[in-house]
Amino acid sequence: MTLPNFTESLKKYATLAVETGVQVKPGDTVYLQISTELRDFAALIVEAAYQRGAAEVQLWWQDDAITRLNMQHEAEERLFTQSPDVEARFNYWLDRNAKRITVTSGDPDNLAGIDAKRIAGFQNGFQKAYGNLINAISNNQISWTILGAATPAWAHKVFPDVDVDTAVDQLWAAIFKTTRIDQPDPAAAWKQHDEMLSTKSAWLNQMQFDALHYQAPGTDLTVGLPQNHVWEGAGSFNPQGEEFMANMPTEEVFTAPDNRRIDGTVASTKPLSYAGTILEGMHFTFKDGQVIKAHAEQGDETLQHLLAIPGARSLGEVSLVPDPSPISQSGIIFYNTLFDENASDHMALGTAYPFSIEGGIDMSVDELKAHGLNVADTHVDFMMGSAEMNIDGITKDGKQIPIFRNGDWA
Repeated sequence: MTLPNFTESLKKYATLAVETGVQVKPGDTVYLQISTELRDFAALIVEAAYQRGAAEVQLWWQDDAITRLNMQHEAEERLFTQSPDVEARFNYWLDRNAKRITVTSGDPDNLAGIDAKRIAGFQNGFQKAYGNLINAISNNQISWTILGAATPAWAHKVFPDVDVDTAVDQLWAAIFKTTRIDQPDPAAAWKQHDEMLSTKSAWLNQMQFDALHYQAPGTDLTVGLPQNHVWEGAGSFNPQGEEFMANMPTEEVFTAPDNRRIDGTVASTKPLSYAGTILEGMHFTFKDGQVIKAHAEQGDETLQHLLAIPGARSLGEVSLVPDPSPISQSGIIFYNTLFDENASDHMALGTAYPFSIEGGIDMSVDELKAHGLNVADTHVDFMMGSAEMNIDGITKDGKQIPIFRNGDWA
């Protein structure tokens, strides 16, 4: 590693994840989901958590090579289900309100060429075992954060024209910049950023638009919004009133659509890394809230399997991300949703976050559906914003108020 002050920056990054990301407190259980390639970074995060008083830090190791071998060879009846000990571990974390730190670093092409039916079967089985914990995460009942870390395979995908060591350096530099580690006081920089996005959310919550109209090349989409919807940006809060940063980096404000009132067409503007494969050139046509036609120029078979998941044919999230955001202006395609979604307006196929409507976290599934929130077994963001995107807010009396012009706040 030839980046100047790399070790110091990595320690700052670990501290940021623990303190700003999930605000570890004395007595907390923390679980860390991270690649076996990142043992040194994992140790720094674990150390930082214990320094904050964590009672225990448990590791959930990920390994691209093992994952690919399992996807290729594991017997289907085993691949498509999770063993009882896996679900027991998830329930253990849930019972202790464990704070989740996820470090994303995988090879975007890791599962390329694997039968899409096997990938989909695994995803369905995993979601069932993970269901109770993911519901708690979706409801902000526990604190959680996702951040990125450079690995050779991912770095080579992002920077294919340089040697691997240089690519890893360049990816780490981009990660440190977009997460504000390059600032003199990263925590203070995040506080200022949080306040700015909160101001945007507050204005949108005050306006309570009835719908949004998105227009750009390949996109002409009207998205209804539920009554008493809630926009959120940067920081979220768990039931104990502790703030956490779900995504690091983040440049978005987001809410849930009314999944009965989505009509028109939308085109993706950046590649999507999903289930170990790359999807590009996606086009969707919506009618009465449902995808009635969809195609991807690359990865179409995987897209069709995604849309076959219950609830995946409607939207659970819409977001606003200005094109002048630092990630967009970097010109880098990260092939990683955490980063690419913060370079572009994006939408999510699948489930809505219940906190995106007033009182939603206390509603039953039927009540959420009655209010127009999508309930599904998946949540997959795709990027559809650009410097040519115009977005209008439509009031209940039909007035159109500019929100975005040419990809930026109007």
